[in-house]
Amino acid sequence: MVKDFIVPDFVFEASWEVCNKVGGIYTVLSTRANTLHKRFFDDLIFIGPDVWKDKENPYFEESDNLCVAWKEHALKEEHLSVRIGRWKIPGNPIVILVDFQPFFKIKNDIYTSMWNLYQIDSLHAYGDYDEASMFSYAAGKVVESYYRFNLTPKDKVIFQAHEWMTGLGALYVQSVVPEIATIFTTHATSIGRSIAGNNKPLYDYLFAYNGDQMAEELNMQSKHSIEKQTAHHVDCFTTVSDITNNECKELLDKPADVVLMNGFEDDFVPNGKLFAGKRKRARSLLLKVAGRLLGMDFGDDTLIVCTSGRYEFKNKGIDIFIDALNRLNHDKGLHRNILAYVNVPGYVGDARSDLMERLKSRDNFTTPLKDPFITHWLHNADQDRVLDMMKSLGMNNRPEDKVKTIFVPCYMNSSDGIFNKEYYDILIGEDITAYPSYYEPWGYTPLESLAFHIPTITTDLSGFGLWVKNNMNDKSGIDDGVQVLHRSDYNYSEVADGVKDTILYVSERSEEEMAIIRQHAADIAEHALWKHFIQYYDEAYDFALRKAEKRLIS
Repeated sequence: MVKDFIVPDFVFEASWEVCNKVGGIYTVLSTRANTLHKRFFDDLIFIGPDVWKDKENPYFEESDNLCVAWKEHALKEEHLSVRIGRWKIPGNPIVILVDFQPFFKIKNDIYTSMWNLYQIDSLHAYGDYDEASMFSYAAGKVVESYYRFNLTPKDKVIFQAHEWMTGLGALYVQSVVPEIATIFTTHATSIGRSIAGNNKPLYDYLFAYNGDQMAEELNMQSKHSIEKQTAHHVDCFTTVSDITNNECKELLDKPADVVLMNGFEDDFVPNGKLFAGKRKRARSLLLKVAGRLLGMDFGDDTLIVCTSGRYEFKNKGIDIFIDALNRLNHDKGLHRNILAYVNVPGYVGDARSDLMERLKSRDNFTTPLKDPFITHWLHNADQDRVLDMMKSLGMNNRPEDKVKTIFVPCYMNSSDGIFNKEYYDILIGEDITAYPSYYEPWGYTPLESLAFHIPTITTDLSGFGLWVKNNMNDKSGIDDGVQVLHRSDYNYSEVADGVKDTILYVSERSEEEMAIIRQHAADIAEHALWKHFIQYYDEAYDFALRKAEKRLIS
């Protein structure tokens, strides 16, 4: 028997990454928005920080015709300075960007109130804690104000807050507008990420870690406190994968009420002849940049391999990727040229002018440029971990090396100086990607690869990799489109060999075999579309609304 879910009439969502592209949460919200907007239309409102101020925000289009009366009321009566418009993504949902700076002057009063109500420890705050908390509080004030002005107690309203940065706002809303049902989503526990980032073994000892104790040891008390208290007090606590739910259970002492798997939309993936044309142009550009940098010609049969994502050297498996390429270069069984790209934004300076000149020229070049393994100069080249590892392994892209590795330390976009194309317009030209992550609560990069028909390598320590392993009927080998490698705290070398062996295997496939593998990759991506995963949000809305009903009755 199918359960009848209570459906909300109105949904607010707050995140630091609304109209503010920072990381994976932007992808979650922006790809899901269209699916939700088709259901709620303009009864769905996103709330984000007004961090662009007078600069043009490429993700936001302001409107003078939306919520005019409330906007005037909020400014005049409650001193809330907001900008209202549309998010420039599929669905074009309404967005409220709030100026949170005025709340710094009452910061201590806010923190005192949160301590009295929920025992949130703000005494050890540092770094981005204050900024995030003031935005979170401001977002809560926006929800309170909008609700009082436009809605009624008969309306079933959801407020969903993402990450510890918005936890304070969720608790504020719950305390002042108990009619609103609250959902808190952690995309990665702050203390789990910190343990992994400090090179401590996370998974084998997860059962033994005390979250509060580790927060004190790693100077994470305030972030951990707001995350833990929000998880325990909101109407519905959620996270994004089974693997992160284990963290929540052990480190926050609270398993998720609902696991909200991260879906994806493929509406921007080209089809048919357009796909083939874009792929051909992307491959040509990738080969051309490498050819100009190294002073050689790369044939069309070159296998192009890539990793990308945030510069988390161990957590994202960048170290293993580089190590695997070095091992592959020394494998006598390799008979094909491999071109590998490490697309990870670092402390980038300028695009290389010498490379730019070569790319403009029609001449043939037979000598490499200086440092023929990087496309943009770095401000901290002497301390850069990618360059340091390549240097220590002797990866100099010599003519006799079958594996050539190039570091692209910038965000790929239309003005990066070298490629001058958006990331997806480059991704489509690759042959295989590798993301051998150690800490990856979900993992959009391998899913994006599959959506573009590119086979990928991931691990069972990523939420997406674990989902594939558990839900795709053992389709976790590269012939099925995705290779899910087992990874633990202590099998680094085994994983590096797994990446090497998988790339070697793919290098030996015929065009016909690769066509089948690429189709299998796309098939797996189809199973992870939002139309399949949105059901988990229905469950979370229902859970939160029922909890709020009980709170009001009691």
